[in-house]
Amino acid sequence: MDVEVRDADAALLAALSADPPDAVFPLLHGAAGEDGAIRDVLELVGLPYVGATPGACRVAWDKPTAKAVVRAAGLLTPDSVALPKEIFHDLGAAAVLDRIVARLGLPLFVKPTRGGSALGAGPVREAAELPAAMVGCFAYGDTALIERFISGTEIAVSVIEEENGPQPLPPVEIVPAGGRYDYAARYEAGSTELIIPARLPLSTAATVAEAATTAHRALGLRDLSRTDLIVDASGTVHFLEVNVAPGMTETSLLPIALTAAHRDLGTVSRDLLARAVSRETTRSNP
Repeated sequence: MDVEVRDADAALLAALSADPPDAVFPLLHGAAGEDGAIRDVLELVGLPYVGATPGACRVAWDKPTAKAVVRAAGLLTPDSVALPKEIFHDLGAAAVLDRIVARLGLPLFVKPTRGGSALGAGPVREAAELPAAMVGCFAYGDTALIERFISGTEIAVSVIEEENGPQPLPPVEIVPAGGRYDYAARYEAGSTELIIPARLPLSTAATVAEAATTAHRALGLRDLSRTDLIVDASGTVHFLEVNVAPGMTETSLLPIALTAAHRDLGTVSRDLLARAVSRETTRSNP
């Protein structure tokens, strides 16, 4: 199989039109790769692609919306408040933040409602830390998600769709050297210990796998996804967020999970591309 790498720049559409590929595997991370926009463009030019539809991407990309969807599907997710920057300023920051602390308690976790790679995200353990955390969050997005902090073991479960439906890969336990899975911990080799399979009782491992599969289905995702979860001290599993375009770097979690499952990343990628082509063929020839 021949593969060409293309950047998402002004030359992309001309290149795709001049020499249309059989299918596209979007590997962009962050907003451009997860908010549905690139997939909208691929649909405009009529090219099959791997991954979720634009509409499903938009639902998953917006964290409060995704939390509402998975909660309705039966998953637990931390209580939270979504606060736009305008409300934060117009109603008086101090008064609003006091109400948030009174409602949700401490500690809290603040992050942009639409964002990735832990940019603008961090814990708040004291009320006095909350204003600065909000300002830092607003540097990366116009709306902040403030949720109750759940202490426990951070787990990531990737899901790959096959002929018999979505299949969870072995859960990855994330142990950052500095205690926080921030941007540096995600992308600097050696900054985080990834333990796979995660050190979970068999029943809890089954629960996290089921949670990831439930999130994948409830959000209408397709082909692949990665769900981030927290397992608290009692063994209860909490949904945090889902990623429709999991990272593919040497420190990324999906490739590591595939290796643990004795699966070859190249073969899985080829099979997903073949599924995308088959979907388009079926749609064109009902």
